[in-house]
Amino acid sequence: MDERLRRLLGASGPELTCDECFAELDRYVELEVSGTDADAAVPGMRAHLEGCPACGEEHESLRALVAGDDA
Repeated sequence: MDERLRRLLGASGPELTCDECFAELDRYVELEVSGTDADAAVPGMRAHLEGCPACGEEHESLRALVAGDDA
């Protein structure tokens, strides 16, 4: 699906608020980096990260930091 259309239509499943996202982001990234199914553990997080530029940027920064610490 076209990225613009997907963003316009919004998430097809559950989605977190920004406050909920920031509360769960550390755990979500740790699960991702460890290879665990983070999307199953934190439902709605992926949809929020894809639809919210601020939270998506925070996720990418945190993931890079955590992944770099493990290298």
